Amino acid sequence: MKLTVPMSILLLATVVGCADRAPPAPADPAAAVVPDRAADDVPPATAPAEATAALRANGAITADGAISFAGFGTARFGATEQAVREAWGNDLDSLPADEPGGCHYLLPQSRPGRSGYGVGFMFEGERFVRVDVDSSDIVAPGGGRIGMSTTQIGSLYPGPIDRQSHKYVEGGRYLRITDPAGGDGVLLFETDAGGRVTEWRVGVPPQVDYVEGCS
Repeated sequence: MKLTVPMSILLLATVVGCADRAPPAPADPAAAVVPDRAADDVPPATAPAEATAALRANGAITADGAISFAGFGTARFGATEQAVREAWGNDLDSLPADEPGGCHYLLPQSRPGRSGYGVGFMFEGERFVRVDVDSSDIVAPGGGRIGMSTTQIGSLYPGPIDRQSHKYVEGGRYLRITDPAGGDGVLLFETDAGGRVTEWRVGVPPQVDYVEGCS
């Protein structure tokens, strides 16, 4: 998770709103839109109990299964900010929205020796809608990681993968994978011109397709 401005800088900058985005159009337009729904209608997260326990204990973000097609730990997509903070288990900094209910992120507080943001939690309409990742330590639902090739991603996700041209990286791609269990979640890997994953995100449409995050 581009015009020489990586997502790590976009996320750490002050949020300037969610208007005028140009998300890549999926092959199936219907897949990019889901009806409005209450948080109670969102399917439960599938993270194992031990992953959630590790998160609560020390804020670890490398626990396999912590991030799923349904959300993060015990916080499902559609949950409140408080639910995500509780699932994280440690302090999170909030990048404020430019208007009530506007798009914004919660980010881990600075960690010495690390670059980038690691993981970012996107909210819009005061609901949890997406997770962004720029760390190779963090495992995507299904086993994908930053640094993997498109061939490796294809072997991990045998179902249909919607491949789209990257908006900012010449020769780069977006690899868009829908929840194999039939849920609303979408996993999207970004690759460089050499076909290596540089970042990824998982969330619900339309927010998962926002190319510049909240910018």
